[in-house]
Amino acid sequence: MGKTLAEKILSNSSDTDAKTGDIVISKVNLVFVQDTTGPLTARQFMESGIKEAAQPEKTILFIDHAAPSPQSALSNDQMFLRQFARQTGVKLSDVGEGVCHQIVAENYAKPGDIIVGADSHTVMAGGLGAFATGMGSSDVAIAMALGKTWFRVPETFKIQLVGDFCMGVYAKDLILHLIGKIGADGATYKSLEFAGEAVDRMPVNDRLTISNMAVEAGAKVGLFQSDKLTRDYLEARGRVHDYQPLAADSYAVYEQTIVVDLNQLEPTVAKPHTVDNTATARSLKGTKIQQVFIGTCTNGRVEDMALAASILKGRKRHPETRLIVGPASKAVLLEAIKKGYISTLIEAGAIILPPGCGACLGLHQGVLGNGETCLSTANRNFKGRMGNPDSFIYLSSAATAAATAICGEITDPREVL
Repeated sequence: MGKTLAEKILSNSSDTDAKTGDIVISKVNLVFVQDTTGPLTARQFMESGIKEAAQPEKTILFIDHAAPSPQSALSNDQMFLRQFARQTGVKLSDVGEGVCHQIVAENYAKPGDIIVGADSHTVMAGGLGAFATGMGSSDVAIAMALGKTWFRVPETFKIQLVGDFCMGVYAKDLILHLIGKIGADGATYKSLEFAGEAVDRMPVNDRLTISNMAVEAGAKVGLFQSDKLTRDYLEARGRVHDYQPLAADSYAVYEQTIVVDLNQLEPTVAKPHTVDNTATARSLKGTKIQQVFIGTCTNGRVEDMALAASILKGRKRHPETRLIVGPASKAVLLEAIKKGYISTLIEAGAIILPPGCGACLGLHQGVLGNGETCLSTANRNFKGRMGNPDSFIYLSSAATAAATAICGEITDPREVL
């Protein structure tokens, strides 16, 4: 019987003939935590009595969520993580390096990997053909200690992508449309496997955006094939040796197939307070926005900086709308500076945050006031997500966000392109 990507990767990592529904013990290629989940993971690890990580060179502590730290309690947690790294020899990615998921994609994830992280958006590495998933801090501590963990092999939804994106429509619009279609729990513990002619042309930055938000439909993983475009991405980062081709078998069995015609998509927005509460951007025209946030692991890559800069070039943000930009990593920031995108954004009135999670989780910079509304390129718009339960969050692509920053209200980017 043919295998899906999830079945194929878990078969290889567990040395078994893994099939949907099986329980497998799998080796783990990368384990990571971040500074809000990491302290608990490290304490659980220490309480286990194990002194050393199974694979210290494949275990990473990221300080990215409160970076730089805005308060002493968080600073103390970060001190603890730095000490833990010194004691165990695991890797540390400190303040200013960027968001864990972006750095994992840039420097670590490779096709066929098993990656577990104490953060739900670990799924983003599926854009590179890795079985990457978020787990609880205790489970990650065990994976850190043993170098292996268990999985139930998930059922798979095949998401068949046909056609091409029209002007003003991007990968973020696709994944918001899909989540709106199947619901926030419509793919609970499923593998979303993206396939079809459109995938063959889809660059890795788009794949990462889509995989990142698979968990917003409840999915265990969001997987893409590993192909020439994957190889190009890895080669550009000096990692061509990490490449291997990987694809589902043509006769694999899926629980269901969902066909999405990219030609029919429009710029799409998720309305408060759930990601599956979607509408077209044009239908929300007139919705006043006090803050626009472009960044995060979902849409904080160089391509997003370039897209926003192309729309904002020669224009100014609306005087009643703040514009905040957070590059996803130091590498993104440096390249965006080199190519002039950052200066264009600053000239348009943007405030540039340090590489990291920034305003996404409302831990410090970018917290909204009572009754204020933000349009964000992040992946979640839950009540209170950005630090104030009395505010409102909409989600969109970088293009819709840039157009909205100019107009001061939710705007279909096709109006300004």
